Amino acid sequence: MNVELSRRSLLKVAGAGVAATSVTAMGFGEAEAAVAAHVRPFKLVNTTETRNTCTYCSVACGVILYSRGDVRKGEHAELLHVEGDADHPTNLGTLCPKGAALKDFVKSETRLRYPMLRRPGSDRFERISWDQALDRIARLMKDDRDANFIARNQAGVTVNRWTTTGMLAASATTNETAWTTFKVAKTLGIVGFDNQARV
Repeated sequence: MNVELSRRSLLKVAGAGVAATSVTAMGFGEAEAAVAAHVRPFKLVNTTETRNTCTYCSVACGVILYSRGDVRKGEHAELLHVEGDADHPTNLGTLCPKGAALKDFVKSETRLRYPMLRRPGSDRFERISWDQALDRIARLMKDDRDANFIARNQAGVTVNRWTTTGMLAASATTNETAWTTFKVAKTLGIVGFDNQARV
């Protein structure tokens, strides 16, 4: 039997074969899809689903965190799985390698979990409570603002500036939180205000 095949027909047949093989190899065959549909719900059925924002860059991708244990009931929550939020308008369910590795970031032994303070003259950091940390920050800010606040400039014009303290805001946040943070900084008179996304 003699088969005549043009170059164009050969490319079409080869392309279709490569596409079919690739789709099957990536797990899109009917059998794989049926297994995946049954396994996934059981894997995460006893977990708590929490939507959040990725902590890395300024893109602010949406993530879904799956954990076991309820913190509200005093239980220790263990993060089990992280995935992109398909309903989030920024990333539509995709995550970069850093976002996909958030579980390792959370479980890292070197991650800072508590406020730490290195006292003057000390060579080490010591753990302090959140109340101590917030009280110390508020006290230092109040003392600095009282000592350095500029109510009027040399011409007598009201300026209400606090130039000796600055604020660096986080970029992985919502528009509403960013707006509130900016308003707090400007209400205090802070002039030096920048964002991690630009730095």
